[in-house]
Order: sequence, then C-alpha cells, then structure tokens
Amino acid sequence: MFGYYGYYMDPTYILVFIGAIICIAASSKLNSTYSKYEKVRSARGITGAEAAAKILTYSGIHDVRIERVQGNLTDHYDPRNKVLRLSDRTYQSTSIAAIGVAAHECGHAVQHQEEYLPLKFRGVLAPIASISSTISVPLIILGVVLGMYSSLVQIGIWVFALAVLFQIVTLPVEYNASSRALAMLTDYGITAGEEVEGCKRVLNAAALTYVAAVASSILQLLRLLLLFGGRRRDD
Repeated sequence: MFGYYGYYMDPTYILVFIGAIICIAASSKLNSTYSKYEKVRSARGITGAEAAAKILTYSGIHDVRIERVQGNLTDHYDPRNKVLRLSDRTYQSTSIAAIGVAAHECGHAVQHQEEYLPLKFRGVLAPIASISSTISVPLIILGVVLGMYSSLVQIGIWVFALAVLFQIVTLPVEYNASSRALAMLTDYGITAGEEVEGCKRVLNAAALTYVAAVASSILQLLRLLLLFGGRRRDD
C-alpha cells in the first residue's frame, strides 16, 4: 500500500512534524506573551468583563449578553445566541491581557452587527467544516482499505480541503477583530499608551496560533496529495 515510500519510512511524515513544531511554537509564544501581560494591571483597574461591557455600549450594541465560561482562554463570541463568553482569566482580571482578549471578542460582536462578509462566510462554512474534520480521515482510511483510490480517498481529501478552507477564511476574521479591538480600546479611552501596545502584543500572539493552524493543515493536505493524489485504482 505504501510501496513508494518503503515500510515505516514514509518521508512525508516530515510535513506532519513541521506542522506540529509550528503549532507548538505559536502556542508557546501565546502562553509566554499572555503570562507577561497578565501581570500588568490596567491603569483604570477595570476587569475584562467591564471593558467588554463598555465597548459594547459605546458601539451601540445592547442585545449581547456577557457570560462567564470555564476553561483557559476559552473566550469566544456566539453570534447565534448573541452571547460574549469570557473565560475566568479574562472575566474577572484587571490585566492588560484580559482587556485585550475581551476587546477582541467585542470585535467579533461588532463584525456581527455590521454583517462583516468574511464572518458571514465563516458562519456558513462552520457546520460543514465541523463535519469535514470528523469524517475526512475515516473516509481516506476506508478508501485505502478497500483499494478505492480514485473514489473514497479522493472524496476524503476534498472533504479535508473544506476544513482547511474554513481555517483560511478564519484568518481575516480574527485579524480584523483584533484591529477593531485596538481601535476601540483607544477611541473609548479604556487603555492608552503602553497599555495599547501590550494588548497589541497579546492579540498578535493569539493571531499567530491561527496562522500556525492553517500552516499545519495545509501541510497535512499536501501530505495527503503526495500520498494519494496521483494514484489510480490499478496501483
């Protein structure tokens, strides 16, 4: 089945290894940056939840609830239910890191209010990507077992490609939310001077994790194409 590469000597594993290293490096960068600015308190002494409330109010958004959610950096905006959920480290903390993350999620709420096109496109892709990431590998494995290289395997690769597309579309959405967040923090007088720079570094580090995820997924897709892209039923 893997005669082209020799038993246990598949050189395409290097792509998986590179992807893993990229993700580990990005995650380490985020953790170190967040930890650094988690120790820096806001001059105004407001919490992440309070900062989020101010931003939403000043942005004219009055129908979005702010809720507390368990977990570490599990902050997210739920457009379907119009709920902005902040993790424990963000909700009650007065740190620059917490305020930056809270502002970023508010950026998504503003995107939703303004019907930001990439966000709407990501919303359409989200359920498809969720299914794609779940069934792509089983389809490929089943195709290999059955020897159906031009059917199930190819379908599995295309399905995986849809999940990669979702991650790619996510990039402009996340970067735009961060850009909005930094502007609102300044415009609404929530942070100033070096505090804004601290928030920027936290959000940039967070954005790198999305870039790393995209790079890793593209490398995995490339590996699948190298392994199965050129095969035929008669291999």
